[in-house]
Amino acid sequence: MLEVLAGAVVAFAALILVLEPLFRPVEAADHGQPDDEVIDLEESDSPKIRALLALKEIEFDRATGKLSDDDYASLKAKYSAQALEAVKAEAAATAAPPAVAAAAPAPGEDEAEAAVRRIRSPEKRSCPSCGPRPEAAAVFCSACGRKLTVPDAPPRCWICGDPLPDGAKFCPRCGKGIAA
Repeated sequence: MLEVLAGAVVAFAALILVLEPLFRPVEAADHGQPDDEVIDLEESDSPKIRALLALKEIEFDRATGKLSDDDYASLKAKYSAQALEAVKAEAAATAAPPAVAAAAPAPGEDEAEAAVRRIRSPEKRSCPSCGPRPEAAAVFCSACGRKLTVPDAPPRCWICGDPLPDGAKFCPRCGKGIAA
């Protein structure tokens, strides 16, 4: 009789352990964006995203037999060219930081000399937790992986990039703690 009671207790405990994940409350995944700011790529006005979505669509149409090989080749060439143009335009817009634009050639100075001057005097960046970094033109810290900041720039959240008010302990946008 005692063995049957002990077996029932062990079986009940095993049942609880197996079913426990089913009754646990589901936590919403935090991907850095609040739910009200989720971006729908289908509604994007970005030429790059539009071209990449079109490429994805013609790949699907070809795989399902809706598109002939000739049509696929012409559409792929068209949308690939559009995607490349959009990527190059976006890279050109983000590649020239304000410091580079300010270092335009002085009157009477050659463009090559101005480029050499820009390369020799890179913008110094530092990590919020590790301090100044020796890497030239680095975007992220090689020690901890955080985004590097310009020392004289206003402080920004290392998670979402929003500006931080003076003395803030938490980011007003994402609510993450500020690294000291």
